[in-house]
Amino acid sequence: MSALAARISGKSLPLRYFVVLVVISFLPAETLTPDVHFTDITEQAGIDFTQENSPTANKYLLETMGGGVAVLDYDNDGRLDIFFTNGALIADPMPDGKLPDKSPRKFWNRLYHQNADGTFTDVTERAGLTGMPQGYYSMGVAIGDYDNDGFEDIYVTGFGGNILYHNNGDGTFTDVTSKAGVAGAGWSASAGFFDYDNDGRLDLLVTRYLDWTFKTNRYCGEKRPGYRAYCHPDNYNAVSNILYHNNGDGTFTDVSEKSGIASSKGKGLGVAFADYDGDGLTDIFVANDSMQCFLYHNNGNGTFSEVGLMAGVGYNEEGKSFAGMGVDFSDYDNDGLPDIVITDLSNERYVLFRNNGDGTFADVTNSSGMGSATLSFSGWSTRLFDYDNDGWKDLFVAQAHVMDTIEKTSPNLRYREPPLLLRNQSGHFVRVIAGEVFEREWAGRGAAFGDIDNDGDIDIVVSNVGEKAYILRNEGGNRRNWLGIETVGTKSNRDGIGARVKVVSASGLSQYFTVNTAVGYLSASDKRIIVGLGDDPAAKLVEIRWPSGIVQKFENVKARQYLRAVERPQ
Repeated sequence: MSALAARISGKSLPLRYFVVLVVISFLPAETLTPDVHFTDITEQAGIDFTQENSPTANKYLLETMGGGVAVLDYDNDGRLDIFFTNGALIADPMPDGKLPDKSPRKFWNRLYHQNADGTFTDVTERAGLTGMPQGYYSMGVAIGDYDNDGFEDIYVTGFGGNILYHNNGDGTFTDVTSKAGVAGAGWSASAGFFDYDNDGRLDLLVTRYLDWTFKTNRYCGEKRPGYRAYCHPDNYNAVSNILYHNNGDGTFTDVSEKSGIASSKGKGLGVAFADYDGDGLTDIFVANDSMQCFLYHNNGNGTFSEVGLMAGVGYNEEGKSFAGMGVDFSDYDNDGLPDIVITDLSNERYVLFRNNGDGTFADVTNSSGMGSATLSFSGWSTRLFDYDNDGWKDLFVAQAHVMDTIEKTSPNLRYREPPLLLRNQSGHFVRVIAGEVFEREWAGRGAAFGDIDNDGDIDIVVSNVGEKAYILRNEGGNRRNWLGIETVGTKSNRDGIGARVKVVSASGLSQYFTVNTAVGYLSASDKRIIVGLGDDPAAKLVEIRWPSGIVQKFENVKARQYLRAVERPQ
């Protein structure tokens, strides 16, 4: 949350914040009318999910943080399915000893199977994913094949503990949390599978948000009817994140202390992974809420060093913390170095850190155009992806303010906001209105990205807090040429997560990607990569550097197809 939230909670602010509040609504929006647009196909697709956050007059902080969404092909039929996390029934007030209740049907997490005709069927009961133990309130979701059996498994985070569902390969899942040893504790947010020691097995990083309980929930905001507000995170203590090492026998070991991950306490919301210094080891970035962000450098010996401050990504260029929520760790300027984009609250500007190539980053928020385009918005899940296949990664953000009372205290701001799409013009970002859905207001939180209809452009699924979810289908992104890449590891983990992919188009443009499912906020995206080739009929080179160290090359790959790249041991 931002300093604005602090004012609502009765804290004083410097004068400059009041000046900003006066002018932000008058900032011009630089927009284009693109030939590519997105269409809301939620109803025709048969998706009827609503994230039930169970709001109360007591303004329990848990209620406003929302839920995540994942796109995955859980049954290997070649079509992406959708999984949503959901809230739980909360009493108002919550008496001592009472816990959130997920047993009512409307609070279940949901799995939708995609049919051959592009519609979806709710298969939650059939898949064995109904309900959860008493006391759970779901938030995030991570996807990965942790046992390398060829089927994607599901990890759900939240308040009260986490759940690992093993994919049985027959359309059903089994709760193996206890056996696997990954229940966690407290309030977990985003999570992601990655292979930090390159042993061919996916490990698991879990961010935790705050040391908060219903009993310690405080009164924040003005003490008059209708003005009580969700508390700023400064009211609660920071907590450590969790790292689980995959033992290869279906179990994990908590190595948070041993690895050094637990040595830094934060207020983690978003997490993303990339090898930012090119040493062949996957590093971790965690977006913290209103305190220094963390960059965990992988030392290669099973330990990590938190180097956010030294690397220049702990704070913005003014030396200030911000309400870090969603994050992506991807190369926006096609120089081969993963950069970092982080969403936050209105008046803070979404932050863009450009990788300098020497282990440090530069804050290019303003020079890239991102600052002026995002000043008045509040962002959650996000991703850098090439929506129009022109060879440059653009930015989507699911947006809404954290305070549902914000319009009473700051009339120029809105609780519900339209989603944001920034088009990347050779490293400079410009806001585009790619269809009327970008003019509609939502209470956006989680978002996942993938080619749902397998037509060569990336679609988006968004989960809204307390409201219906929506699916945005990309219309026209595939007018330009594209190449899809699916990695299948053999010596590396089967998903190929952590593989670094370089694609050189026929005209000579080089693009760089990291295979990953963890992205944004509380969500998991399709592990497949889609590369925009513009007018080029082929990719001159596809080079994959697998986590195992194997380097594999494919030459003169024709456009408009999916390449299934199977790791070939040398």
